[in-house]
Amino acid sequence: MNNRTLAIIAVVLIGILLISSSAFVVKETEKAVLLRFGELVRSYYDPGLYFKIPFAEKLRKFDARIQTVDSSPVRMLNSENKFMMVDSYAKYRISDVGKFYTATRGDERNAVRLLSEQINDRLRNQFGVRDLHEVVSGERDELMSEITKNLNQVAQKNLGVEVIDVRVKRIDLPPEVSESVFQRMRAGRELEARDHRAKGEEASERIRANADRQKVVIESEAYRQAEELRGAGDAEAAAIYAAAYNKNPEFYRFTRSLQAYKESFKSKSDMLLVEPDSEFFRYLKDPKGQ
Repeated sequence: MNNRTLAIIAVVLIGILLISSSAFVVKETEKAVLLRFGELVRSYYDPGLYFKIPFAEKLRKFDARIQTVDSSPVRMLNSENKFMMVDSYAKYRISDVGKFYTATRGDERNAVRLLSEQINDRLRNQFGVRDLHEVVSGERDELMSEITKNLNQVAQKNLGVEVIDVRVKRIDLPPEVSESVFQRMRAGRELEARDHRAKGEEASERIRANADRQKVVIESEAYRQAEELRGAGDAEAAAIYAAAYNKNPEFYRFTRSLQAYKESFKSKSDMLLVEPDSEFFRYLKDPKGQ
C-alpha cells in the first residue's frame, strides 16, 4: 500500500466523519433549534433529514409531546381568611421552540419552575376571592378553565409553550383548621338528621292514626254486617222451626227434648238436679211423651 492509497483512505474517512457529524434527523415527536457558536440561527424544522456545519453549529432537540408540570402543594388563603393546601398540575407542550429556548436557555427545568410559579400565582389570586364551598363545588371547573385560558396567553407570549389544561388534584385544610371545620360539618349533619327524624316520626304518627281509624271503621262495618247476617239467620231459623212445629208439633217437641238431653249430658261430670216428675224427663219415661 503506497502513500497515494493511504491518502485516499484518509480523505474518505474524513469525509464520512464530516457527513456523520453534519447530518441529523428531526422526528415527528421532536422540535429542534440550530445554534451557531451559541447563537440561535434556526428554530423550525419539519420532520426529516437535515445537515449542519460540523463543529460550528450545534443542534438542540426538545420533546414536542404533551408534558406535565406537577407542582408541590402550596399554602393559600381564601376569602374566609382560612388556609388551604392546594395541590395542582398542568399539561403543556412547546409551541414556539425558538422562544422556548430563548426564555429557558434550553433548560426544561426552568420552564417547569416558571410555569409552576405562574400557576400558583393565579390560583392564589382566584382562591383569595372565593370561600371554601365555591372552591370545591361545581364552580371549580369554571375557575380552572379561566386560569388555563389566562395562563396559556402568558405562557405562549413569554415561554413559547401552549398550556392545555390546569387542574387541582387535591385541596386539604391544615390540621389546625380541619378539626374546627369537621366539628361544624358534623353539627350541621346532626341537626339535619334530627330534623329528618322528627319529620319521619310525625309522618309515622299520622300513618298510625289513620290506620287505627280505618281499623275501627272496618271492624264496625264488619260487626254490623255480621249482626245483620246473624239476625237474618235467626229469623230464617225461627221461620223454619215455626213451619216444622205447625206441621207436626209433637215431633218438634220430641226433637227439642233430644237436643236438650244432648246438651245437658255432654260430660260425665255434668250434674243436673231436677224433680223426677219434671217435664224435662217426659220422653225418658214414655217415648210417646204421655
